Amino acid sequence: MARNSESCKARKPESCITNLEASLEIVVGKWKPIILLHLMSRGTLRFGELKRLIPNITQKMLTAQLRELEEHDIVERKVYPVVPPKVEYSLTEYGRSLEHILQPLHDWGASHLEHMKRKNMAATEEGAS
Repeated sequence: MARNSESCKARKPESCITNLEASLEIVVGKWKPIILLHLMSRGTLRFGELKRLIPNITQKMLTAQLRELEEHDIVERKVYPVVPPKVEYSLTEYGRSLEHILQPLHDWGASHLEHMKRKNMAATEEGAS
């Protein structure tokens, strides 16, 4: 993947904002990062498998999110000509490049949950004193 080595500090802020908006369109939202992490960790999955792994997502929302990711060449959809229909989803080679973004975000989220847990425990102990 080609990268622009010039940092945002050396460029016009408008171009940085545009680039950030393009990135956020892919990885922000309640469901896209979850879908992507499942595909990264488990590989190719059928629609029903994804739905079972993300029980709170509606079928309509899962379909919409997968279509958006497919439009951006992040996810590949493979349809098999069988009855009943068989459809599999996997990350494209290009989509795998998001792992360098999502894994640290996942790790930071785990650290943040621990941080908040410690903070809340300290506040509870302080309130009991």
